[in-house]
Amino acid sequence: MKAVVVHGALDVRVDELPDVQAGPGEVRVAVEWGGICGSDVSYYAHAASGTAMLRHPLILGHEIAGRVSAVGPGVSESLIGTAVAVHPATPIGDLPARLAGRDNLNTQVRYLGSAAFDPHTHGGFAEAVVVRADQLRPLSSGVPTRSGALAEPLAVAMHAVSRVPVAGRDVLVNGAGPIGCLVVAALKLAGAATVTAADVADAPLAMAQALGADKGLNLRAGDELPSDAELVFEASGVPAALGGVLRATARGGTLVQVGNLPGAAAPAVLGDLVTREITWIGSYRFADEITDAVRALGSGLDLEPLISATYDLADAPAALARAAQGGGGKVMLRIGDA
Repeated sequence: MKAVVVHGALDVRVDELPDVQAGPGEVRVAVEWGGICGSDVSYYAHAASGTAMLRHPLILGHEIAGRVSAVGPGVSESLIGTAVAVHPATPIGDLPARLAGRDNLNTQVRYLGSAAFDPHTHGGFAEAVVVRADQLRPLSSGVPTRSGALAEPLAVAMHAVSRVPVAGRDVLVNGAGPIGCLVVAALKLAGAATVTAADVADAPLAMAQALGADKGLNLRAGDELPSDAELVFEASGVPAALGGVLRATARGGTLVQVGNLPGAAAPAVLGDLVTREITWIGSYRFADEITDAVRALGSGLDLEPLISATYDLADAPAALARAAQGGGGKVMLRIGDA
């Protein structure tokens, strides 16, 4: 089978690898679509993602969807042919009782397409992947696997939105990259009254508005953040933006940090966190919100405006280079027959 393998910084190849077979309790998924995430780009550009360093060649990809093509012992053959998204996480550590149900906070989680452990956990940018049957999330009829591959990042956004009550509230989202745009969509699904998106470019702001933002602020063009936003989602992950975002948060307001901040020291202006008595909440990946994401897609949520480019599997290196350029939107890989 063909797979997208990162061998080192700026060294991604479409390799021919041995096919995979489902074992007990497992299924083989013929992957049809994959979405390129920031972590895939980081492995491509730096041979690392956060503290996870590439030690061996790694199949990339954790935002995937396809169809069950085979099942292992103990799994019903009725699943064969089912269109599915895939939950990419396998918790392997133990949670304290106070964190029951919050598997995303497990101290040890194997994630598809991750070099966090050695041996690495191969991902799903391949013609086939084997996962546990309980990682499958069947897609409703009428939901294409192209959309299903967006269930994983949508789950990240839905988890962030679930961290605070949003119904009936006016919300500011800073950063209109793929996660920021999906936070906009998740906020509207959750009943937010109005959503204002802020970014430094028009293209991502247009995507945010296509996904439900009521207003867009181009900070580079001279628009300014408000000074009294009661609820703010920071989705850029840029430390230099934190000072302005905290200043935009109203006194006694809440800031949800969903943009992934660096794991190393970085300068940021944080004084308003104290003087404004701001509640700053972190949000990391998701627990089982991917089930809610698949349900939302089945109810008609259209995420097509988020897709900025589509590449075939053979052109995966070019797709990663395109994603690394930024500019907003989700770059998709067409991996198999859809």
